[in-house]
Amino acid sequence: MQSELWNDAAGGFHPVSAPDFLPQAQLQEMQLRRLRAVVARAYQHVELVRQRMDERGLTPDHLRTLDDLQHLPFMVKTDLRDTYPFGLFASPMSDVVRLHASSGTTGKPIVVAYTQEDIEVWASVMTRTFAACGLHRGDILQNAFGYGLFTGGLGAHYGAEMLGATVIPISGGNTDRQIMVMRDFGVTALCCTPSYFTYLIERAAELEADLRTMPLKVGIFGAEPWTEAMRQHIEAAADIKAYDIYGLSEIIGPGVASECAAQDGLHIFEDHFYPEIIDPDSGERLPDGEEGELVITTLSKKAMPVIRYRTRDITRILPEPCRCGRSIRRIRRIGRRSDDMIIIRGVNIYPSQIEAALLTVEGTLPHYQILLTREQGLDQMTIEVEVTPEVFSDEIRVMEAMRTRLAQAIERVIGIRVGLRLVEPRSIERSQGKARRVIDQRNAS
Repeated sequence: MQSELWNDAAGGFHPVSAPDFLPQAQLQEMQLRRLRAVVARAYQHVELVRQRMDERGLTPDHLRTLDDLQHLPFMVKTDLRDTYPFGLFASPMSDVVRLHASSGTTGKPIVVAYTQEDIEVWASVMTRTFAACGLHRGDILQNAFGYGLFTGGLGAHYGAEMLGATVIPISGGNTDRQIMVMRDFGVTALCCTPSYFTYLIERAAELEADLRTMPLKVGIFGAEPWTEAMRQHIEAAADIKAYDIYGLSEIIGPGVASECAAQDGLHIFEDHFYPEIIDPDSGERLPDGEEGELVITTLSKKAMPVIRYRTRDITRILPEPCRCGRSIRRIRRIGRRSDDMIIIRGVNIYPSQIEAALLTVEGTLPHYQILLTREQGLDQMTIEVEVTPEVFSDEIRVMEAMRTRLAQAIERVIGIRVGLRLVEPRSIERSQGKARRVIDQRNAS
């Protein structure tokens, strides 16, 4: 059984990490076997997949090599919305043990499902994530990812427990309590968004609680893009190692890819998630090393297999071997997307969501702008919205009531509170072409 164990630098054994070190030939044989099985499952049970493959004259038998995957049709996020809620399920509800969801452009959530086997896979890839980040049995993990319909909290929770760590399911928010627990419970690792951790650093200083003197040694950060400069700031301010992780609810949640001790790209757990890079415009597959859009195929998902899912995330596969010895490939840190999604405090937001919320309130004009700024390391969103002349010229009490109704409407759709400013009619610049809805001032000097 020794070949199934990985002995890491700190002397811990992690059987679930063995796939990270498989010889390429063995890994590719596993990938092809799983790919053929998952495509056959989707073809048999998911009408959308079967219809699109039939249109191309394809069947699962056409998959003879991994390269044959590029001939299959793509899936995109609108497929999940168009088949809401259960149209992409390949398992009966009697086999589904978990549902998660994220917000959609009109308030309808994107629903994802898990069988018990899916949950076990999710826990195992998150265990491999934590192992890659240097965690072991005996670590105390403060999990400040959100629990609930979003996938972050529970995915990390199950993985840390499988690793043998002690998990504190604190979820997000209540910053003073976060700092108290971190100090009093002897926390050695913490999960959250990088922007929230920068706020934890700031608030801890205000409370005269020096993170550098605490047992905290590792931060696992995801759910939003962050820069190398942000990593350096975090590591210096808290005296920890900061690791980037990557995932999507549509695929499984967190646990699709993770940095290792080398902090040089994120290893894709490609025994479960097969990566491709394509040209965002043509859809043609690009070779390793070239930048393009990341496409992922789930190789073991039972409840909701996803074939060639276009993530809209721009990255590249790093062809060079990693210093850590893992044979699974790496992707460069995700820095941008090919669409207009905005991420604020770990929540995905689209301008169309804002528009849908605003127009539910009488007295609002269909002219608005979204201002993105960065204040003390935290991304902020302020929405400027025009109101009718009657509303704008009314007394302050009426204006404030309108602002409250609009703020509540937006929060119901996107799930978080953002800044809101009412402006007079015609104050937002008009366009003869596409309206410039988003003004990004986060990198302004």
